[in-house]
Amino acid sequence: MPKTKRARHTVSTEARINAAQEKVVRQKARYDNAVAKLEELLKQRERLCQKELMAAIDKSDHTFEEIMQFIKG
Repeated sequence: MPKTKRARHTVSTEARINAAQEKVVRQKARYDNAVAKLEELLKQRERLCQKELMAAIDKSDHTFEEIMQFIKG
């Protein structure tokens, strides 16, 4: 009997290992998806900031050189 119990225990352990590996694969896919979404949102925010900055420059009475000198300090 001990061999049977050991065999069942090994199968049970293998099944748990396989289930854990599958869970990791699913979680990694969710993580990768979330990272891609975050990167896209960050790019979108950067584009909006650039657009807002360009609009402010267009409305400004200062020259490009004056603005660059101000920014560079």
